[in-house]
Amino acid sequence: MKKILVTGGLGFIGSHFVRQALERGDSVVNIDKQTYAAGKNFGFEDSPNYCLVKKDICDVRDFPNDIDYVVNFAAETHVDRSIDGPSDFLHTNVLGTGVLLSAAVDYWHSLPAAKKDKFRFLHISTDEVYGSLDLDANDSFTETTNYAPGSPYAATKASSDHLVRAWHNTYGLPIIITNCSNNYGPYQFPEKLIPLTIICSLDNKSIPVYGNGKNVRDWLYVTDHCQALFKVLEQGRIGETYNIGGETERANLEVVETVCEILNELRPQNVCRKNMINFVEDRLGHDLRYAMDISKIQSELGWKPATSFEVGIRETVVWYLENEAWWRDIQKDHYQQERLGLTKKV
Repeated sequence: MKKILVTGGLGFIGSHFVRQALERGDSVVNIDKQTYAAGKNFGFEDSPNYCLVKKDICDVRDFPNDIDYVVNFAAETHVDRSIDGPSDFLHTNVLGTGVLLSAAVDYWHSLPAAKKDKFRFLHISTDEVYGSLDLDANDSFTETTNYAPGSPYAATKASSDHLVRAWHNTYGLPIIITNCSNNYGPYQFPEKLIPLTIICSLDNKSIPVYGNGKNVRDWLYVTDHCQALFKVLEQGRIGETYNIGGETERANLEVVETVCEILNELRPQNVCRKNMINFVEDRLGHDLRYAMDISKIQSELGWKPATSFEVGIRETVVWYLENEAWWRDIQKDHYQQERLGLTKKV
């Protein structure tokens, strides 16, 4: 049993990690600012091994006692919002990471030798820090690919990665960084591509697709990602970076059409849902393609994705169909906050 400090554990990936940690018998202290994108009603809130602390990571000055691992999910992540208003991304992703690292160093120095040797600071990052690949190439991002972030979001995540490495190099903090590809699965906030497609379709609204829809992403089922993170925590080498991907490259349009086909089958209607797709003006600086080389985590830690895209995307669609009350509630809260000006872009 480990005591894990999780930041951003009410987010999409963080909440899945918290659930898996509790199912393993670990205890979790979750520090979450509870922004517009924070979820709720995950089913683990009443666990005796779970504690939620509402706090901005920029305000974290010390840690609870007996923490074994820190896993930092806390981040602003939506690329469109980073383009419209980068200030929140600079605040959380850069400043917040620096503050958290400083608190981690102080805590780590306070530990007895036996516990100090086992302490880990795991920083969750993204493939977007590597920039963009050519659509027609066969190459992939490796852990040694030069950083070339193309959006404010990606640039702030790249900055946070550099800070984490600097704290390891300067202060000796035992860190590990993971860079993951596009996650999907249950409990994802409705602004992301797959849940947005599902919800627009169910609400008989046009389904927006940027540009021509040919931009390619590597899709990773969220529970597979979390299983990889536990492997990294327990077996990963200090100071190293591990790429985590689904080995499933799909164009955005192909993903949207797949969701439409599943919905046509499971929730038939008079209109073919593919006809609801609406190509909209492309995102500024839209990266063409991401692809992850995961040979390092496979060879060193024995991890590879267990869920095929075909299985994962169907399970995801079914979950949204069966849990409409959850995402309706999330939507309602989000729109209420927008009405009150609480999510106004800076």
